[in-house]
Amino acid sequence: MTSQNRVQWIYSSKDINELQERYDYWAAEYDSDLDRDFGWFAPQLAAEVLQRYVPTTARILDAGAGTGLVGKALKEMGYGSIVAMDLSTGMLEVAKKTEAYESFDQMVLGETLGYETDSFDAVISVGVFTVGHVPAGGLDDLVRVTKPGGFIVYSLRPDVYEENGFREKHAELEAAGKLSIVEVTEPVHVLPIGEPEVEHQVWVLRIS
Repeated sequence: MTSQNRVQWIYSSKDINELQERYDYWAAEYDSDLDRDFGWFAPQLAAEVLQRYVPTTARILDAGAGTGLVGKALKEMGYGSIVAMDLSTGMLEVAKKTEAYESFDQMVLGETLGYETDSFDAVISVGVFTVGHVPAGGLDDLVRVTKPGGFIVYSLRPDVYEENGFREKHAELEAAGKLSIVEVTEPVHVLPIGEPEVEHQVWVLRIS
């Protein structure tokens, strides 16, 4: 199976269990496939955005950490207290090899997470809030586990923002006084080799 077909195979998962199984299967080749066939650089982009707001002493949750590409980027920037959370144990096993994380938790983003309220100074989530993965409602629990004054930094396709409830979820959370939007990057082509038409933006949400 080519990596292009594998991406479509992932997106066609019929439920969360199948999604987990397919990511487990892909874990060993995930990084090389995305680098060679897609040129995926959103993890580095999002880490650079987070760096503008979050000190290196912060405790950070990498929500949907996958193989640890975000953690690797943050580690190179001097961050040392990062928790990896992902639904796939196979992906987390690969993430352990980065030596970027202090702990690893198998949890499902979109469900209630097993963390105390106000556990993290910041949350970063890249390539996770998308079709067939985590819906807009998954933001609710990330807001809960982030300390007041902390930040959620996450990537989102502009079309998904408009069509899949994220515009409405942001408005709902703002109206409830739970957060404010402090930055939205311009759309960037983050898969220049394999899917050059796909754009992502990085959103920065400050928790109230």
